[in-house]
Amino acid sequence: MWLLLWMVSFMVWVGGTIWFFWKKPSPYSVASVRPAEPLVLDQKIRDKVLKQGFTKDKVPENLDAIIIGSGIGGMTVAATLAKAGKKVLVLEQHDVAGGCCHTFTEKGFEFDVGLHYFGQLHENGLFRVAFDQITEGQLQFAELPQHFDSVVIDEGEKPRVYPILSGRVEMEKNLKKLFPDEHKAVEEFFKDMKLAARRIPLLAILKLMPQWLALFLLKSGIADLISPVFRLSTSSSTEMNYKLTSNKDLHLVFSYYFYGTAPKESSYLINALLLHHFKRGAYYPKGGASEIPFHITRVIQKYGGRVLVRAPVSRILVDQSGAAYGVTVKKGEDHVEIRAPVIISNCGIFNTFQKLLPPEIQSKPGIQSRVDMMRPGKASFLLFSGFDATQEELGIPRNSVYVFKSNDMDGMMDEYFSMSKDEAPENVPMLLLTFPSAKDPGSQIKHPGKSCMTILTMVNYEWFEEWKDTRVRKRGDDYFDYKMRFTNYIFDWACKLFPKIRDRLVYQEAATPLTNMHYLGSHLGAIYATDQNIERFYAEAVARNRCDTPVKNLYLSGQDIFSCGIAGALHGGLLCASTVLNYPVYIDLLFIKKKLKWMKAREMEKQVKQKQQ
Repeated sequence: MWLLLWMVSFMVWVGGTIWFFWKKPSPYSVASVRPAEPLVLDQKIRDKVLKQGFTKDKVPENLDAIIIGSGIGGMTVAATLAKAGKKVLVLEQHDVAGGCCHTFTEKGFEFDVGLHYFGQLHENGLFRVAFDQITEGQLQFAELPQHFDSVVIDEGEKPRVYPILSGRVEMEKNLKKLFPDEHKAVEEFFKDMKLAARRIPLLAILKLMPQWLALFLLKSGIADLISPVFRLSTSSSTEMNYKLTSNKDLHLVFSYYFYGTAPKESSYLINALLLHHFKRGAYYPKGGASEIPFHITRVIQKYGGRVLVRAPVSRILVDQSGAAYGVTVKKGEDHVEIRAPVIISNCGIFNTFQKLLPPEIQSKPGIQSRVDMMRPGKASFLLFSGFDATQEELGIPRNSVYVFKSNDMDGMMDEYFSMSKDEAPENVPMLLLTFPSAKDPGSQIKHPGKSCMTILTMVNYEWFEEWKDTRVRKRGDDYFDYKMRFTNYIFDWACKLFPKIRDRLVYQEAATPLTNMHYLGSHLGAIYATDQNIERFYAEAVARNRCDTPVKNLYLSGQDIFSCGIAGALHGGLLCASTVLNYPVYIDLLFIKKKLKWMKAREMEKQVKQKQQ
């Protein structure tokens, strides 16, 4: 009986909260989405949007919010606040907006640095609705082939290749075909995947409801009675995979998205969600990854805000009462002070709490407890290669390719990350190969006769730490020689799979953890932000890792709030916008989604009637 009473009380609280919030004007609307305009190919026009350099006179007056960092999390919260009538300013330390969504062009080749593809962009899907709202429908997507990923286990003379297919039923059917003796294991995994996808909103709700209530529901056990997803998030991928099957190749397929955390230390829930993300298809932005910040910036400008680059924030200003009231931006030798009643950091928990806050604030117990909840993520190493040949001439695919030395991901990662600095370069155990030029249908228009490839792997920051105090592009011969050892090894491995690329290589550049720190501002070179370890996804940790902080008026957005990747960062931005506005913007997105489905149904009904006539 007491459980029933608590459940009723909880539902009354939820209903009352929604009723209260619903009275507020929505930042989103169906009417704000308009037909997509033609792609803007003129680089000068694009640069005027993406490369607006910081000066004090460009700062809008009467700011409502300052956002530190122009990654997708920061841009999402900025666009949402702007559409809600707030005057916002986004400050980016790099010379181009976009964070991991920006692109760079060298020698006629355009490379993405962090966005390789994403899913859940099918018509009227929630993720698509969110993108349409923050870009007002101007972002166009190219759907990739149904075979969107390949998992390659290269441990013998003939690599074992497992194609991964999208599709509501095709994804599961394909895995059953690839593993004919593992039908039960595949079925159980897809049941868990479906549960994870349907119940993951409960983890977001924990961040939006009052913390005392969230912790009560968790500690009392009521949350576990509501849904098993809270227990699922605390199970490791390795533990759950072994419960399903002893087939190690299938284990790897269930957990092939690597982000620096071994399956034995990562949440089964998150790995299941990563695969589910592409169940309804994989997509790439038409025009390249930079289309995302390009169109979001325009939306921010439309509502009176600005996105300014070359604007490194050196300090978050905190008054004597402990409330944030502004930031200082380093401009040459000067530090320019900018004030606003709301400060939002999209540059990560460690950068925010350990670098930007005053020392006396950093040492406060509330700040320390938030920092102690997280640990730094693994650093990344990226190799960018340009070829003077087309996709057809090179024989490269539109799908991404994940390559592993063996099917024991835990063993590989344990061995690799325990290696010395000198051992590591020739022992990289896993790669992600992706070909942006093959995914973007407009690539040959912008860069005819050229193709490009990005290779991603993970490394220890400590292997590069001795050069941390050197200047970019002036780190010395020892640094160059060391990063070239990684470069040569992983490029040779790629050539084994795609031999035609070797003779057509005309440009190559590697980005080490130090490169990522310089251009992306990532903590210790980790482009996937803080570590995605299982402890981070314990329900209580999820409830405590919120957008609001112990510093009044200071909020967090991005990957560190929800999960890694573009989708995780975008949801971090939506959660932050909900917190700042004191209004769950997800309600609006869900209502728009329902309305669009209703409009689609009405349109189809109308078409049927017209045909009958």
